[in-house]
Amino acid sequence: MGGDHAPQVVIAGADMARARHADLHFLLFGDEAAIAPLIKARAGLERQAEIVHTPDRVEPDAKPSQVLRHGRKSSMGLAIEAVKEGRAAAVVSAGNTGALMALSKFVLKTLPGIERPAIGSLMPTRRREIVFLDLGANAECDAENLVQFAVMGEVFAREVLGIDKPTVGLLNIGTEDLKGNDTIRQAAAALRESSLPIEFRGFVEGTDLTNGTTDVVVTDGFTGNVALKVAEGTAGLYTHFLRQAFKSSFLSRIGYLLSRGALNTLRQRLDPRRYNGAMFLGLNGVVIKSHGGTDALGFANAINVAVDLVQQGTNQRITAELGKLEDEVIRGLKARAS
Repeated sequence: MGGDHAPQVVIAGADMARARHADLHFLLFGDEAAIAPLIKARAGLERQAEIVHTPDRVEPDAKPSQVLRHGRKSSMGLAIEAVKEGRAAAVVSAGNTGALMALSKFVLKTLPGIERPAIGSLMPTRRREIVFLDLGANAECDAENLVQFAVMGEVFAREVLGIDKPTVGLLNIGTEDLKGNDTIRQAAAALRESSLPIEFRGFVEGTDLTNGTTDVVVTDGFTGNVALKVAEGTAGLYTHFLRQAFKSSFLSRIGYLLSRGALNTLRQRLDPRRYNGAMFLGLNGVVIKSHGGTDALGFANAINVAVDLVQQGTNQRITAELGKLEDEVIRGLKARAS
């Protein structure tokens, strides 16, 4: 029931995802009167879906604290409970991000060794897709949080993206070792000292995000969210300028017709729907946040991300990697912080 165009987009997205994953089964939490007619119009989906009726939903402007007190019986709350109880392998929602994170953390808890979950997503670059986290779950982080984010991002890049030895970088205001605040320098030192098989490349700058300098880029949630929104805005600005340029003259319109094939390829590469589906990494369960304004294709991609995380056993692999963190690394972090 979450998102700008729910439940229509959710149902259409589920039907598209079903075409790729024939063995999927959906539990659809929400108002049965609104959902049932949409399901009946899609015979294939109707055979693979079950409606769990609840009249309650989390409003887009609801505060996480309010949702924790009163939203446990909402469609979002019951969907998360289904993951906790093992009736569902993952939950995908386009609803209120803060509420989804708060409820997920309260109900599912974090994985062993994880203090805070992080929001991670894929970003297109000149080289290939990279993993970028945290994108807004934690406005303030200490060095240990950043180390944990690096482990989670590295495991995701290796197991889901299929990169043999993913490289990891910490987003900073410069690449020199002396740049940045104490927190990021302590995290860098801990990653260098760790015995984990992580290809840590040190600090990366904002331009490295689009250059694809490393396969994983780690930062705090405040910086990550600002960087992501700037990237999205820049892509939109570029598209706007390009559209204006092709409309500026008769010859420009002819140029558009001649280059339409290449422009369609570019549009597909930059299509945000291809990268829809932010992962709440570090939770004891798979939770995927879809953009609230996406369409059916975007929501289907968010479901695909959830399927990949479950099939690859990403949470189990994150737990195993964190278990390899030596006590001396954590003690070193605390010693430097003091």
